[in-house]
Amino acid sequence: MENINWENLPFGYMKTNFNVRCYYKDNKWGSLELSSSERLDIHIAATCLHYGQEAFEGLKAFRGKDNKIRLFRWRENAQRMISSSKGILLAEVPEDLFGKAIFMAVNENKEFVPPYGTGAALYVRPLILGTGPEVGVKAASEYLFLVFVSPVGPYFKEGFKPVDMMISREHDRAAPLGTGNIKVGGNYASSLFIMKEAHDKGYANVLFLDSKEKKYIDECGPANFFGIKNNTYITPKSPSILPSITNKSLMQLAKDLGLKVERRNIPVEELDSFEEAGACGTAAVISPIKKIIDPATDKIYSFGNGEPGPVSTKLYNRLQAIQMGDVPDKNGWVDIVK
Repeated sequence: MENINWENLPFGYMKTNFNVRCYYKDNKWGSLELSSSERLDIHIAATCLHYGQEAFEGLKAFRGKDNKIRLFRWRENAQRMISSSKGILLAEVPEDLFGKAIFMAVNENKEFVPPYGTGAALYVRPLILGTGPEVGVKAASEYLFLVFVSPVGPYFKEGFKPVDMMISREHDRAAPLGTGNIKVGGNYASSLFIMKEAHDKGYANVLFLDSKEKKYIDECGPANFFGIKNNTYITPKSPSILPSITNKSLMQLAKDLGLKVERRNIPVEELDSFEEAGACGTAAVISPIKKIIDPATDKIYSFGNGEPGPVSTKLYNRLQAIQMGDVPDKNGWVDIVK
C-alpha cells in the first residue's frame, strides 16, 4: 500500500483485497460471497461468451477531508442496471442486493480508497454475466453478479484540461432502437475500432453522430456530450444515448447556478455557436473540449481559449465538492460508507 503513487494513478485495474459475488440459480439470488480470486470459472457455452448477455455499471467512492468514504448516487446505478437487464433478458439484481454488494466491496477494500486531495477515487465496477450454458440463441437460466474495485486516476490523462475530439461519420455506436440506452458491453465493443483510429491520430476521443441521419450529435465516445451558450446547458436527447448519471447531476447543478437546461437534438452545425463544450460521465466527470474536427469536411469547431470554460469549471468544482463532502449535499446524492 505504501508504494502506491496516489497522485499519478492511471485509469486502470489494480488488484485489491476482495471482490463480491452472488449467483442466480433456480430463479433466485443466493447469498453474497467474498472472494480474493481475480479469476472466474465459466462454462464454455455461457451466454455471456456467445450472445453478449452481459451488463455492467461504474461508480466511484471518494475519501473526504473528514476521512469518511462517500458513494455517489449508487441507487441510480442500481436502477440503470435493472434497465439494462430488462433490455437483454438478464436476471434483475434488486436495488437492496446491489447496494449491499457495493458497500461490502468498498468496506473490504477501504485502504485502496485514495487519500483526499489526490484527485483519485476508488472505481466500483458491478457487472452481471449470463453463466448458464446455451447453444441456441436464448437467455441463460444462471447468472453471476460481481462487484470489484480499483483505485483510479483521471480517465483522460489530461485530467480537467481541454482535449481535441474527432467526429465519426463512418461508424455508428448504436442503432436508434438498439441497445444504446442501456449499459452493455456490445455498445463499447462497436466503438473500439474508431476510438483507436482517433487516438492514433492524436484525438482524445470520438464524437458520434446519430445513426439514422448523421445530422445530430449523439454520444461522445464513452461519455455524454454537453454544450454551453447563452446561459444555457444543452445536451442531446436521443433514444440511443446512455442516460448518464453524471450528466443528470450536472443538469441539476446547472439549474442551481441559474442556467437554463435543454435536452434536445443538436445539429452538427450548432457546434459553431457553443461557447463551451464537454464530455461528461462517471469516469471522466467532465472533460472540457478544446476543438472538434470533422474529417469529412475539414471543419474545425473551437471552444474558448484553450482553457476550461467558466461554466464547465464551476460545474466540475461543484460536483467534485459534493462527492468529496466539501459542501452540503442538498440533493441527497451521497451515502457514507460505514
